[in-house]
Amino acid sequence: MKFGVFYELQLPRPWAQDSEHKLFQEALDQIQLADQLGIDHAWAVEHHFLEEYSHCSAPEVFLSAAAGRTKRIRLGHGIRQVIANYNHPARTAEVVASLDLVSSGRVDLGIGEGATRLELGGFGIPAKFKRSYSLEAAEQIANMMVMEPYPGFQGESFSMPARNVLPKPLQKPHPPMWMACTNRDTIKVAASLGLGALAFSFLDPEEAKKWADIYYGIIKSDQCVPLGHRVNANIAMVSAFSIHPDKAEAVRRGQEGFEFFGYSINALVAQDTRPGRSRLWEEFQERRKTGRLELGRDLNSAPGIGTPDEFRRHIGEYEKVGVDQIILLQQAGRNSNAHICESLERFAKEVLPEFAAKREANEARKQAELAPYIEAALKRKKYMKPLADHEIPVVEASAKKAKVE
Repeated sequence: MKFGVFYELQLPRPWAQDSEHKLFQEALDQIQLADQLGIDHAWAVEHHFLEEYSHCSAPEVFLSAAAGRTKRIRLGHGIRQVIANYNHPARTAEVVASLDLVSSGRVDLGIGEGATRLELGGFGIPAKFKRSYSLEAAEQIANMMVMEPYPGFQGESFSMPARNVLPKPLQKPHPPMWMACTNRDTIKVAASLGLGALAFSFLDPEEAKKWADIYYGIIKSDQCVPLGHRVNANIAMVSAFSIHPDKAEAVRRGQEGFEFFGYSINALVAQDTRPGRSRLWEEFQERRKTGRLELGRDLNSAPGIGTPDEFRRHIGEYEKVGVDQIILLQQAGRNSNAHICESLERFAKEVLPEFAAKREANEARKQAELAPYIEAALKRKKYMKPLADHEIPVVEASAKKAKVE
């Protein structure tokens, strides 16, 4: 079992002049602390125009800053919007490879497509094609990071001529690739493409087991045909996170932020929005007052919010059913930096050692079991044909072109 921290960079209104600056700096401080504590991954989303819910629109910048502050923690795009309207695939390949070099090979690339009209409409992406556009781009991003030169492509969502996309990543053939998963159908897609599953759903252990069984069943079958040039067989699931020796205090510190996380994304999908005039936090507070017990008195908290012993049992159940990583949702709503850091330190001292002690043996056993299936999957992949030297087109010199014109 590995562990990660997760950043939407949420910022409920009202905002002060320095609110965003403080938000970014505190998040970077938390990742630096997580690195020192032995936490394995730091994941940052990419969202656009989602006021209050996510101010993380340039994760490559945020993760690069984190790379400069850390030594061992892996830095994950969880996810990057890979459709060409958001980010041209060549730019994604360049950015990911550059970050991999800057971080000395610590990058993971999660792929996604966006779910809201604010994002899709803002970039002119037809909703009915977002999945196909995303997978088309992701496959070519992997090819760009590997091939020299990239032969060029004519597709539905983008086209480009032969070019040598630089730099190339430190990790070979390319960094591990993941896919955002919110239901059983997307778990099946991720497994069939040999992608790690970033399960951004809050599941009980029984449902998590079903997801894990489906995922690894497909990984071991002839349905798995890798999208990239490697298979990343892993399932990561998000968990609420706030721990304290006094459960009531853990609830007081973390429950409200966790509830806002769920409320805000549902509201952005289901409700009309007036850009620049969001009222998510205000509306959330109004509904919360009428629908729940007063904060701190309701001890029926979300799984993951409670005492260290409760959290240890909580993640132990997911380890048993085959989940590979728990991603801690600590930065949500108005959860305070001090409380987040305190929870991380308590986790590292009282929970992490038990799981870290058996990780190496468990991972070796898993890799040995999966090795023949991964080898077979990579043999099924249809690789893009490289260009022979005589097939590489000559790009006419700019000066020659200008003279003719």
